[in-house]
Amino acid sequence: MVRRNLGQSTRSIYLGLACLSLSLHVLLAFFCLSVLQTACVFPTSSSSSSIPRTDTQHHESVSQSPASDAASSNKLQRRPHDEVRHKPTANMLHHKVRGSLNEVAEKSKKLIGVGKIIQKVDGPSKLGALFKHPLYNLPQPELQQDDWLMRLKTEEDAKDTESQEEENEDIFPDDSEWQSNSHEEGYDKVTWTTDVETHPPWLRFHLGISRWELYNRKDPNLAQLTHYLATQRILGSVQKKGGTQLKLLISFPNYGQALLKPMKQSRHAETDVNLFYFSDFERHNAEIAAFHLDRLLGFNRIPPVVGRLINVTTEIKEITTDRRLSKTFFTSPAGNVCFYGQCEYYCSVEHPVCGQPHMLEVSLATMLPDLTIAPRRSWRSPWRRSYSRTKLAQWEKDPAYCDTVKQTPPYNQGTRLVDLIDMAVLDFLMSNMDRHHYETFEQFGNNTFLLHLDNGRAFGRHSQDEPSILAPLQQCCRIRRSTFLRLRLLCLPDFRLSDIMRESLTQDPLSRVAPLLSEPHLSALDRRLAKVLQVVQTCQEKHDDVIYNDIEGHDQGPRSAVTA
Repeated sequence: MVRRNLGQSTRSIYLGLACLSLSLHVLLAFFCLSVLQTACVFPTSSSSSSIPRTDTQHHESVSQSPASDAASSNKLQRRPHDEVRHKPTANMLHHKVRGSLNEVAEKSKKLIGVGKIIQKVDGPSKLGALFKHPLYNLPQPELQQDDWLMRLKTEEDAKDTESQEEENEDIFPDDSEWQSNSHEEGYDKVTWTTDVETHPPWLRFHLGISRWELYNRKDPNLAQLTHYLATQRILGSVQKKGGTQLKLLISFPNYGQALLKPMKQSRHAETDVNLFYFSDFERHNAEIAAFHLDRLLGFNRIPPVVGRLINVTTEIKEITTDRRLSKTFFTSPAGNVCFYGQCEYYCSVEHPVCGQPHMLEVSLATMLPDLTIAPRRSWRSPWRRSYSRTKLAQWEKDPAYCDTVKQTPPYNQGTRLVDLIDMAVLDFLMSNMDRHHYETFEQFGNNTFLLHLDNGRAFGRHSQDEPSILAPLQQCCRIRRSTFLRLRLLCLPDFRLSDIMRESLTQDPLSRVAPLLSEPHLSALDRRLAKVLQVVQTCQEKHDDVIYNDIEGHDQGPRSAVTA
């Protein structure tokens, strides 16, 4: 009897414990379910776009451009990664294994902080003080109509065009064959008018080119243009024909284009001393740094260049229409997506361009107006190198070579000779030995500035200087007064060139990844600047007419600045 009562009580205890355990499991299940549901709920459309909108608002405050605002909103509505996500490509399993490319791209954009000044400079801004200096605010001659490379049609021209279009409507049928290609897939609908506010930044840049400079440093469109290059959705990528090394032509939704040069070596890699100048790699960071240096010298002759982090797979491989380029893509043993294209040098499987695993640093240079609209003339530089391993150029053998150049058109009149010496100073500061040709706009004849294009082989060596680059200055002993005074200004402690350059380069998006120029390269700028001024001083000791006076009313200041 006792055993039966004990068995019933034990069963009751077990049953109670079972019920308690079941209750706890049910509560735990409800708790876990609620947690999982909270973690997996996708944000609503408003919340998901809150971060991009905040970022866009920041950019709007910087650019204040309706064209760039529209481009930004278009970028938010339709991103290239969203399009790829819905395409049943053969690489989807590979993408899933390696992780979402969208996440990689978004993390990369956050990393580079596109369009923002991403480093703060300690103390007062030397760059701001430099651009406030009178030497950087000299009065400019009033521009006439023929001083602009491109101009908008006047009302009379527009009326003539409208009457011509009405005549064409009577001749040609109104069918789809004659519709504007602004409806082409992927491109924005073109609504540009004579109102400048409707023009995209790249078109404003083209309209701002004048006889005397490629752009005005004070033009607010310059910041809008670099922001545009750094953020706009890439619509197409094809290899650009010509040239010795790989470069791509990038297309944007509103018909803008840029020239892409990829990262091929680290910033700290120095060119081998045994390598000839014509066999050197082109560097993406050199293109970016050259644009900044040209601007700091007050030349404004290099098209705006900006750095960007792109996705090799979604922004080149999967959208290119270039069959020759697409055949060169492969996955490296390390799992990185690589390609090499087709060109004269360094386009082989032994010299690939590789992402990490998909992301790649590149430079994007603003394209100049098409040659059919604004033809350019290519000039062979009188101080062109022989591009031979054994032969020397004439200027390397004849110390009086400049006397011959001075008697040869167009160097026998105007400013062409001092323009060429400006370019030699720029090349010496950044150690660019690859200046075999230069270009000018045909419309302006010989009375215009020189375009400082193709600077990818600059900043290769910082440990040594190449004095032969300064041959035009050494042999001709001639330099612009404005250039000379700016060089002396940049030699002073308050405007030290290395400090100004460092501050200027922090405005590029890629400086968040790593400084675009290493400290040895920045120090080399100061060293080379002192050598330029020393050459000028030596010339002044031998000749009286060294300075070509292109400005009035500015004292040259103490001669100690020359040897500083």
